[in-house]
Amino acid sequence: MQRIANFFHFEELGTNYKTEILAGLTTFVSMAYILFVNPQVLGASGISQGAVFTATAFASAFGCMLMGILANYPIAISASLGINAFFAYSVVIGMKVPWQTALAGVFVASILFMILTAFKLREKVVDAIPRDLKMAISAGIGLFIAFIGLSQGGLVAADKSTIVSLGSLQVGSTWLTIFGLLVTVLLMSARVPGAIFIGMVANSILGLVTGLIPMPSHIVAAVPSISSTFMVGLTHVGSINSLQMIVVVLTFLLVTFFDTTGTLVGLAEQAGLVKNNKLPRIGKALMADSSTMVVGSLLGTSPMGAFVESSAGIAVGGRTGFTAIVTGILFIFGAFFSPLLAVVTDQVTAPALIIVGVLMAQSLKNIHWEKFEVAAPAFLIVLGMPLTYSISDGIALGFITYPLTMLAAKRGKEVGAMMYGLAVVFVLFLWILNAA
Repeated sequence: MQRIANFFHFEELGTNYKTEILAGLTTFVSMAYILFVNPQVLGASGISQGAVFTATAFASAFGCMLMGILANYPIAISASLGINAFFAYSVVIGMKVPWQTALAGVFVASILFMILTAFKLREKVVDAIPRDLKMAISAGIGLFIAFIGLSQGGLVAADKSTIVSLGSLQVGSTWLTIFGLLVTVLLMSARVPGAIFIGMVANSILGLVTGLIPMPSHIVAAVPSISSTFMVGLTHVGSINSLQMIVVVLTFLLVTFFDTTGTLVGLAEQAGLVKNNKLPRIGKALMADSSTMVVGSLLGTSPMGAFVESSAGIAVGGRTGFTAIVTGILFIFGAFFSPLLAVVTDQVTAPALIIVGVLMAQSLKNIHWEKFEVAAPAFLIVLGMPLTYSISDGIALGFITYPLTMLAAKRGKEVGAMMYGLAVVFVLFLWILNAA
């Protein structure tokens, strides 16, 4: 046991087995919904939901374990939200591309993704981002996932006249979210260890007792077959033979590149892993998530990437790769206990996401707000993520603006060549995304 603790540097990072296991469990519970959401979204494209469920579970397990062992980061990997909707609704339904060809697009994009990582281009991008923008990314992700929590929990809702408004308090599930949020806030304020996880358990119990969460009819279920999706992405590569599919591949590549890179930066900042504006072992972390994208495409799911809900585990003390490994093991078990996972509804995870948003928003204090040329792009990143409902779009707004404001402030020489290049790339990125 001591050898394992030494391998993950428990003492150096100020953690222990109990904390890491609790963090891994909390991360898993916070992101377990992806096992159900991803099949629902991709199922709209005609793919077997059962196959997607299994592919998501095992690809996530692979990614989490690889991240833990290779990079020693407490960051979990699973199917990226948003890009799965692009896969199903834009590519397959909108462009009428067969889902088999769309999976081939994901496979090709993942290979390109891995090549960029191998040549350390992603690592150079991360190191080139100014600290103020890294802080903005971390805070922006916090607001983004808090907004997701508020929306999923029913506390805010879409409104035609005001865009968003307060959700209905006449719905029992909304009060379940409120109960979980209050319990977690009080436990956090009282400095109770594992407050977020305890709040989620309490919320689940109340939901089952009141009938707001349906009692599962059974606990264990057979793992659905992936025979209909296994290796389909590889066998249909020849179908990528049009300009339309090239645009699709580039979109998969660009969205995943910036979504996962931004998420990794924000989560690493939250975990206190950033040293002198650099992330130790970032190359290994990037290789872990790009390798997982390849595996996911071969198993039969949309692009994989670092998951923002990892912040829940980090918030309860997760600091090493052991947290990610625990999460990965639970994903394997999750494939066998799918009926039990149905207990983890949006109302159970919503309070955790909101609280984590509060914690990640602390990065705002490290931004030089008194310098407008820095404050403006940072603000666009922070506000852009929740309002565009996209991590990559928020980053794009800030990264395009940053070189311009620095030039206007006669500080253009302080902007590295990489940041100027990224501004151009993001302009192209937004144009390609809009064209798709």
